[in-house]
Amino acid sequence: MEDKEIPAGSYKQLTRVEETTEDELPLHLNQEQRVTMSTLRPESSLNTYKLLVASLAVLAAILLAVDIGLGVYYSKLTDGNIVSDLNREIAKLQTSYNAAVRSRDEAQKQLEAERKQQQVTRWEHAHVSTRIKDYEKQVEKVEMEIASLKSHLPMIREGCRHCLPGWTFLSSRCFYFPFSNTIYRTTWQEARQFCQRLGSDLAVIDTREKNLAVNELVRNNQDSSRSFYQNGFWIGLTDTEEEGVWKWITGLRLNQGFWHDGEPNNNNNEDCVAVYPNFNPFLSWNDAPCSYNLMWICETSPRATG
Repeated sequence: MEDKEIPAGSYKQLTRVEETTEDELPLHLNQEQRVTMSTLRPESSLNTYKLLVASLAVLAAILLAVDIGLGVYYSKLTDGNIVSDLNREIAKLQTSYNAAVRSRDEAQKQLEAERKQQQVTRWEHAHVSTRIKDYEKQVEKVEMEIASLKSHLPMIREGCRHCLPGWTFLSSRCFYFPFSNTIYRTTWQEARQFCQRLGSDLAVIDTREKNLAVNELVRNNQDSSRSFYQNGFWIGLTDTEEEGVWKWITGLRLNQGFWHDGEPNNNNNEDCVAVYPNFNPFLSWNDAPCSYNLMWICETSPRATG
């Protein structure tokens, strides 16, 4: 193949083109390159910028509106009329609160007073109930005394003929019962001496009839303010001569006794016998120390009648 000749001018022109830098390119070449690069950017970037700008504008508008609203609200709060109204409302509320507190305190005081009054009423009710029970006992005692006196009327009539004043005619015998609370209580030996000074002696309850009659009088005239063991009445029965051998003051040995359950037991040297009030007249005797201070029963023969 044959080499074609290149003209000399053309070689120099080619060498200058290759040695020319980008900065030294002709102006029309740089402009074409920039236009080409601009046309190569995506359109989405432009849309994003527009959206961002719009958002910032909306946000600025919102902040401006909030700022204006806060300014208006603050100006209203700082308005003298509104502050005065608020102060008046607060003062009214404080007054109402103070009144409510006073009412509550007064109600509490009244409630406490009512509670105290109720307690006093309960105490008074208990006191009145106790008094009523006492009155009922007194009425019952008076009724029993009336019944006893009524039952004694026939005996008193007979006693006026057969016995001395103050004595009771029972089972064809005259008996003396010191039922009065003013009469002192005494030992078995002193009681016997009292009877002997009246021309009698301690009672001998040696028959069923005597025991029933004496027990009824003792039971109907017992002192309810005293204990059971202080309502005993000495009779003329003892075992002072020989322990366990009970004899009447007449010297006769006991034939039939009306002992309470477990008696006689001789606890604390009990050598004398007393009659006690008991609803069961066949369980009315107890042995007791002769030194005890009790009431007593005297017995004597009736007076002869013309």
